[in-house]
Amino acid sequence: MPEDDPSSTSIGPEGSAAHRPPTGWTALAFSTDSVYGLIIVAGMLVVSTSLSVSSGEALLSVATTLLVFFAAHVYASAMSHLALEETRGSLREALAHGVRESAGLLVAGVIPLVMLVLGLFGIVQDADALWLALGVDMLLLGVLGWFIAAARTTNTWIRISSVLVMGLLGGILVLLKAAVHH
Repeated sequence: MPEDDPSSTSIGPEGSAAHRPPTGWTALAFSTDSVYGLIIVAGMLVVSTSLSVSSGEALLSVATTLLVFFAAHVYASAMSHLALEETRGSLREALAHGVRESAGLLVAGVIPLVMLVLGLFGIVQDADALWLALGVDMLLLGVLGWFIAAARTTNTWIRISSVLVMGLLGGILVLLKAAVHH
């Protein structure tokens, strides 16, 4: 298929926008830890809704869980970084590396946590805040699916399929996480 064909599903040539690695906030948003953070948040929200907790309790639970997982990821990344033979940096450098590698986990939770804050301050009812946070979280998984597909193809149907697959797989993982946690 020609490169200028908008229905083309092939990946662009080397050096094209489709092959440039993301940087800055984009890299953070598409990081493994960001996707994992969204799944953790959604799983905790499903557990919170099934336990009928307040938005404040859910906020505390989700934020604490994210912080614990973030600390574990920073630790694992730092230790792995120090263990690499070609890496001869200090513990401080390794921890900084771990924070950079794991920051997506925290960033992913910001918008859903803001939805819980709305419930905490009575702007929306507690139950609505929980469902709103879960809905936003799942929407973010779908949006990630769209942009991942958009980096690889201009075909709208493949992009929509990516949103559906990302949402479906994310939903399955969320339910499994909630089942294990509950």
